Amino acid sequence: MALKVLAALDSAKTQYYHFKAIVVAGMGLFTDAYDFFCLPPILKLLARIYYSDPYVPTVVASSMLAAALLGAAIGQVVFGHLGDRIGRRRVYGFSLLLMIFSSIWCGFSACTSRSCVLLTLGFFRFALGVGIGGDYPLSATIMSEFANRHTRGAFIAAVFSMQGFGILVSSAVTMAVCAVFDRATDGETPQAADLAWRLILVLAAVPAGLTYYWRMMMPETARFTALVEKNVEQAVRDMQGVLAVSLAQIAEEEEEETPSRNPESYPLLSGEFFHRHGCDLFACAAAWFLVDVVFYSINLFQSSIYRHFLPKHHMNVFQEAFHVAKLQSIIAVCSTIPGYFAAVYLIDRAGRVKIQLTGFFIMALGLLAIGIPYKFWRNTTNMGFMVLYSLTFFFANLGPNTTTFIVPAELFPARFRATCHGISGAAGKLGAVVGSVGFLRASTTGEGEGEGMTAALVILGGICVVGMAVTYLLTPETMGRSLEENECQNATLSAP
Repeated sequence: MALKVLAALDSAKTQYYHFKAIVVAGMGLFTDAYDFFCLPPILKLLARIYYSDPYVPTVVASSMLAAALLGAAIGQVVFGHLGDRIGRRRVYGFSLLLMIFSSIWCGFSACTSRSCVLLTLGFFRFALGVGIGGDYPLSATIMSEFANRHTRGAFIAAVFSMQGFGILVSSAVTMAVCAVFDRATDGETPQAADLAWRLILVLAAVPAGLTYYWRMMMPETARFTALVEKNVEQAVRDMQGVLAVSLAQIAEEEEEETPSRNPESYPLLSGEFFHRHGCDLFACAAAWFLVDVVFYSINLFQSSIYRHFLPKHHMNVFQEAFHVAKLQSIIAVCSTIPGYFAAVYLIDRAGRVKIQLTGFFIMALGLLAIGIPYKFWRNTTNMGFMVLYSLTFFFANLGPNTTTFIVPAELFPARFRATCHGISGAAGKLGAVVGSVGFLRASTTGEGEGEGMTAALVILGGICVVGMAVTYLLTPETMGRSLEENECQNATLSAP
């Protein structure tokens, strides 16, 4: 559909509103990272309170992880579909409200008995996951539909990079809370530790709450209004309100209709849909599933690193949680955040497919280099181990961890875009469940964390190789084309 408003979007210069949208849209990703990375130190606190042990049982840690991840998978599909049915903006605020209140509810988990606290915490983490999951397809779709064709990848990657800042803030908040409680209580007490972990979770609601007003002030995307709702005049007014473009650039002389692009021409998940977009949907979902199996597993692998790098003298619960958070922040600053920034810089220069292939390849090499001689690494604090681990993290974020978030927001028609992104993301979260729960169990088999850990890391390296194959054989390049050109290109390639 040759609408001037869409052409203006594709050629619009980078403006203040784009950067504002990055922050507002990225807050869901920020909260996701905060929630995931505050869990290891919180589990340290819970272990001392309820188990009188440095570690909680594997089944408890697995359940806490799986609750949020399963909630996210459901939220991605449900909110993504609602975003295509009733509009991105109309459900965007609700997902943020769900995140805000769920974060607060996590901190106010009822009761004081162990079973009651853990059950209510798991339930509220599930609700938090639903809100976070809902934010994924909406944030990616909104950013893709506001951005121009030449910097679209960088803008979507910048939204996703808010995860890195979520990790950093999560670690900083945890360190601050633990330091204050350590000094105030002069040691560890169950009552103080119980208050500390609740406070860490509640504070996750603050940054999300600060952006709620700006999220509500965002207009509906011009592409949804023009292509799905068929209200070109409203799309023009919305564009004028947020981007510095002249009316002559976006006002339509006459509304053009293209029957082949009629939203009612074929429904979601129909035979025609799968004929046109089935291969792309499979490629996006499979790549996201595979990378999340690996990414969430290597995140959990940090717990094994902590045992080598934590101080050897006796620490109380606050000191131990403090040092765990400190190590997370060091890895974030030295590896995770630079990986996101590199993705922002390279995504519209090298292209999605090349970056994704390279990322999977380096991740495979890194995991095999860590896993095969793991018994050697286990008995040393050699910095070579940390370099290999950091490189694996760096290329995960430079490569498939970022590109799998970007590509589904660029491949599909406007009326299916958020739904397909949600389906792809849900596959990723299911991969995260497989990776996190499976890794926790595999790493405790064999000789402690020896043979089981070696097998787990080698398997993860093999999964990266499968990811390379999926990327090379099935993933299309979307760089440099408008969203409508990507749709037409795929439809042409699928035509008999």
